[in-house]
Amino acid sequence: MAVSDSIANMLTIIRNGIGVRKDTVDVPASKLNEQILELIKKDGYIEDFRLLNDNKQGVIKIYLKYAGRKNVISGLKRISKPGLRVYVKNDEIPRVLSGLGMAVISTSQGIIDDKDARKLNIGGEVLCYVW
Repeated sequence: MAVSDSIANMLTIIRNGIGVRKDTVDVPASKLNEQILELIKKDGYIEDFRLLNDNKQGVIKIYLKYAGRKNVISGLKRISKPGLRVYVKNDEIPRVLSGLGMAVISTSQGIIDDKDARKLNIGGEVLCYVW
C-alpha cells in the first residue's frame, strides 16, 4: 500500500510503539525519514536507528529510549501536512514547550532543528514537533 505522508506514518508508528512500550519499531525507509531520525537521535529522544535492506524499499529499525519506567518522547506532532503546508520566516521559528522540545524544519540548508535554524537565521517548512 502506498503511503501519501511518510513522515506522519513514521510518527504514528513511533507513537504507537511507545504506547505499548516496545523496544524497537520498524518504519518504511526513505531519505527524509532518515534525516528526521538523525535529528531526533541527536537530541536524545531515541537510542539509535538502523537501515535494513531486506526488501525492495528497505526498513528502518528504530530503537526507542526509556528513562526508567517513563518514555523519553512524551509527544510527536505533524505540523506541515500535504494538504496544508506551514512555512515560517527566520524570526517566527516556533519554540516547542519553551525550548524543551524541538521543531524539525526543512530549509534550503537541509533538514535541521529549530535551534540550528535560529543560529543560521533561516526559515522554512515546519515538518513536526517532538517533545
